[in-house]
Amino acid sequence: MQSAPFVRIRGTQKSGQTFVSSALLRARHSTLALACYTARVRRLIINADDFGLTYGINRAIVEAHQHGIVTSATLMANSSAFTEAIELAKSQVSLSTGCHVVLLDGKPLLDPARLPSLVDTKDGNAFRNGISGFALRALSGRIDSDQVEDETTAQIRKLQSHAIQVSHLDTHKHTHMFPSALSGILRAARTCGVPAIRNPFEVIAANFAGAQRRLWKRYAQVKTLRGLAGSFRRAVARAGLRTPDGTLGIVATGHLNPDLFRAIAENMPEGTWEFVCHPGYLDDDLRAVGTRLRESRVEELAVLTSAEARAALEKRGVQLISYRDL
Repeated sequence: MQSAPFVRIRGTQKSGQTFVSSALLRARHSTLALACYTARVRRLIINADDFGLTYGINRAIVEAHQHGIVTSATLMANSSAFTEAIELAKSQVSLSTGCHVVLLDGKPLLDPARLPSLVDTKDGNAFRNGISGFALRALSGRIDSDQVEDETTAQIRKLQSHAIQVSHLDTHKHTHMFPSALSGILRAARTCGVPAIRNPFEVIAANFAGAQRRLWKRYAQVKTLRGLAGSFRRAVARAGLRTPDGTLGIVATGHLNPDLFRAIAENMPEGTWEFVCHPGYLDDDLRAVGTRLRESRVEELAVLTSAEARAALEKRGVQLISYRDL
């Protein structure tokens, strides 16, 4: 945050010196005090991923927005419940809707022949599966950023063609943390006029998650990739996009419960953050999807719509915002 500007008004000359009135100095001190106050504000975007994946997930996201603390959601352009998700997004005027860009574990919108660095050679119609393989390919220079840009642009444009004002971007399994993918995604965002992107790097997990054994594996994965955070911020700044200070909830994905949410709220530092969540209903559609997040989605929905979760945020003085407010 920039400091308050120093305003100087010329007045009566004494010994050739320009002086500043005591009233103006008091005004400047008040402005500086306001700047310090705003620096201490804790703001939180609560974003539900996977909008459009199934009808049960669609219903849960809307409920978590209407009756809970979800403020934003990201919609998958090539998903089985896409049409319903579009209509629901339009009906929820206070829900900030972004694009959940998929570059693995799914099928592209573009002709797969145009995306050889992203598509599985065994199944020429689908992306490769799994973040580990994507990470290895990205870090070894085998992900073509131009192909990422083209596919990301297609996914954003599909949402925009259905009259969705895309407020932000994130990616399935946070593939945009890798520079070769990020560069293409940022170019697509600029082309399509999308102003903001998720900062996928979790900072505060070390304060409490490392002490919980069931989160150790996830915590270790997140910590290993934290070295990419600096290059991410510089790239986003050069592209002229906005991004929060970081994310909360990634380590807790699949394990969220009331106690863990309260711990996250209590450890939330000053600044603007995004809490990443995955509410949903466990139905036949979800059982048919290749995801580890099934029963946990129901548990997350219960947390996100609970009075206890809202009270935990209020106790910490957290202001809920959406990506439109970033």
